[in-house]
Amino acid sequence: MTASTAQLSEKAKASVPTHVAVIMDGNGRWAKKRRLPRVQGHRKGVDSVRAVLRAAGEVGVKYLTLYAFSVENWNRPKDEVDTLMKYLARYLHAEIPELNKNNVKLDVIGQIYRLPEFVQDQITKTKAALAKNTGLTLILALSYGGRTEIVEACRDLAQKAKSGRIDPQEIDEMMFSQHLYTQNIPDPDLLIRTSGEMRVSNYLLWQISYAEFVVTSTLWPDFRKPQFFAALEEYTRRHRRFGKI
Repeated sequence: MTASTAQLSEKAKASVPTHVAVIMDGNGRWAKKRRLPRVQGHRKGVDSVRAVLRAAGEVGVKYLTLYAFSVENWNRPKDEVDTLMKYLARYLHAEIPELNKNNVKLDVIGQIYRLPEFVQDQITKTKAALAKNTGLTLILALSYGGRTEIVEACRDLAQKAKSGRIDPQEIDEMMFSQHLYTQNIPDPDLLIRTSGEMRVSNYLLWQISYAEFVVTSTLWPDFRKPQFFAALEEYTRRHRRFGKI
């Protein structure tokens, strides 16, 4: 099945998840298999981002969160990190026409202040260029870590309790959620991980409590509309009980 002929079943169309989160894994392995520099895998992965964005918007997904750069990724070789930051800024600039064409808005979560200034500036410009769009919201997790996010939320709540702005007894799941990077964004319904690895890699630890997981052996640079639709079909076959019978 090619990308142009890939179609969802009627059942899947009727139960499209509101929010899909993706761990885009396998760029390095894709490049290694072809005896290419690792960064070529990241470059090829941009084609997959474009394809999945189009497919998600086509079927009515409202939020698509992509794990683009983790807090742990700062520990990679400096040359690779520098190249990734340049690719990121270039993508955010070059894709504005494509994103506007597909009515996509942009949001970013993570420790954005750690990103190079030129990346932060481009994020601001791209978000502004897409601000009037009303379709799918693309959320890029950049310099993101689930544990870090939870610790920062705890620190913020502790400061508010210390200053008397909130009563510690008032803290509940709803209040805690409003102190996460994803405040006002619904939790993911579906988490897709490419490359066959069976772990969550410090990604949206609070938010994926009741998400359905689909793991595919496909490496991210090879992940396209047919693979995305296959994940949606698998999601349709799940019975989400949320702890109930």
